[in-house]
Amino acid sequence: MRLAPGGLDAVIDSSHRVIREAKAAGVHLFSGGIDENVDPVMVHSDGSVTADTSDLDGGFCVIEVPTRIEAERWAARIAQGCHAPQELREFGEDPES
Repeated sequence: MRLAPGGLDAVIDSSHRVIREAKAAGVHLFSGGIDENVDPVMVHSDGSVTADTSDLDGGFCVIEVPTRIEAERWAARIAQGCHAPQELREFGEDPES
């Protein structure tokens, strides 16, 4: 994402606004930015730690809505608020987790 000088403040304000809307609507579970000052690592089943990770830019938001259509609507609102496209994923249902 390329921003004009001072544009980051506007993105922060609009992203916070849409998250407040999601909270008010009762669909927000969690969101946060990724700390780019801390290098990500991959932790393997044997306990070894390597730097082999995939890119994750910005942050993420977890919402709970009854339909995929509603999830897409919220993703569009969040994309508008964050000034960036949003990747939409769905958690699998697992009663043990």
